[in-house]
Order: sequence, then structure tokens, then C-alpha cells
Amino acid sequence: MDAAIARDSIPAFATADAACAPLFRPSLETVLVRPRRESPAVRAELGARETAEEAELGLGCSPVLLLHGLFSTPRTLKVLERRLRNDGYHVLSVRLGGLAGRFNTRRIDALAELVRARVERLYSRHPKLEPLTVIAHSKGGLVASYWVKRLGGHRFVKTVVTMGTPHRGTPWAWLGLPIAALAPSVLQMISGSAFIRRLKEGAWPAHVRLVSLYSRSDAIVPYPAAVVDAQGQPQIQNVEVAGAHKDFLLRRRIYEEVRRALRFGEDRPAEPVLSSAA
Repeated sequence: MDAAIARDSIPAFATADAACAPLFRPSLETVLVRPRRESPAVRAELGARETAEEAELGLGCSPVLLLHGLFSTPRTLKVLERRLRNDGYHVLSVRLGGLAGRFNTRRIDALAELVRARVERLYSRHPKLEPLTVIAHSKGGLVASYWVKRLGGHRFVKTVVTMGTPHRGTPWAWLGLPIAALAPSVLQMISGSAFIRRLKEGAWPAHVRLVSLYSRSDAIVPYPAAVVDAQGQPQIQNVEVAGAHKDFLLRRRIYEEVRRALRFGEDRPAEPVLSSAA
């Protein structure tokens, strides 16, 4: 059964706080998180880069965290990043590592741990920073969902926007079985996998909006794989768009839906970020 498509309840977009606009010089490559197997010297360098980018943060900015998909790198988000920065958002990213240290192939739960560590460091250094909006493509949306639902990410997030994310798994993941040793996350994305079943357990956090953009033309995550069960959960929306899997990152009309989701509720006072203490 089709999920309700409720776009009319999202107000029209308006430009984010103009005071933040001059701050958007850093690129996606400036916020890097690597697995702990990196040497202490490399971790220190990455920490320095994080600190340098965070020096650009200002009060009243609207921070947006971008997460890329399977077999991709942050470079695939360049068009989306540029549009967000031009519209006044402060863009952050997490390099998810994986194959050759660059391509997103690692387990989803392990990547969610990277996101958790990065965001907790961010808010420990900037406790007055507004809550995050997360925009995630494909597998990145599963990383965001796991972090928000299972690792306490709801304490730092007001909205999650997923684009072509296989919330119900995707049958195409079976094609990845021959390379599962190199890309273990493909097993997790199989329709009906233990990971997908576990991720569905429990309600989505009530104070965090989840907007899932899906397309009936998406051959990689075929309909209705990207549709989230929203029954009894008014904080969840499924929005249909037109385009192939890669078009989520490129098409202007799809970006307009992202902008609508970003603007929802921004006129209201932001809720304080909850303490990271248990």
C-alpha cells in the first residue's frame, strides 16, 4: 500500500540566516573521520582539520551533515554541497572510509559509530550549536537511521532527509554477494536481512522528523524499498520525486524537496541539543 505523500504541510523555502553565508568556505573534504586503525599521527591531523573547519561555525548557523552512499565518496555530494552552501547552510561531512580507504563499503553499524563519535566531538566543542539536519543518499540513510535510533543520534538531530535509501532493503543487494568480503554492508541491505528487521524495530524518535524521498524510476532501490512505514508516526513523511538513483544528487526539482524539508519548522525556536551524558 502506498504511503501518504504529504508535501502540502511543508512550508515554502526561504533562505537560511544570511549571517552564516560568509562562513561557508570549507569543502566536504575538510571534515574527515577514519577508522581507529589509523595511526596516532593521522588521527591528530584529521582532528586538526575538524578543528579548523569548526572555527568557521557561528551562532545562528544551520548545520547540515551529509552522508554518501555505497561505493561512493564525499565527492559525489559536491553538487548538493554547493547548493546548500549557496543557500546559507553550514555543510559538514563524514568520510566513511572503506575500500581503498575511500569508498563506502564498511558495515552500516560501524559507520554509524563513526558518525556518533564525530558529532559528539562537534557538540562537546560547540555546545550552543543548533541541532543538526542530516541529508543522506542511499546507504547513507541507513547509517543515519541506525545512528539516530540505536546510538543516541536523536539527541543532536532535528530532521533526517533520506534520498533513495533502501529502508526496506533492496533485491539488488544480492548481486553484491560475490564481493561481500570487501563490502560487508551489501549483506545488511538485502531485503529482509537481520539488519533491516532490527532497524525497523521500535518507533522513530518522536521529536525528530524523517523525510524519505523515493522514486518509482529508481532501479537501484526499486519502489517501495525506500518507503518508510509511517503508520501512527506523524513525524515521518514519504515524498515521491521523479528521477533515477543518481538524480537524487543532481536534479534541481529534487533539491527543491530537500529545501522544503530543511525549512520545515525553522521559524520555531530550535530545541536545545540534549546532553550526551547517559
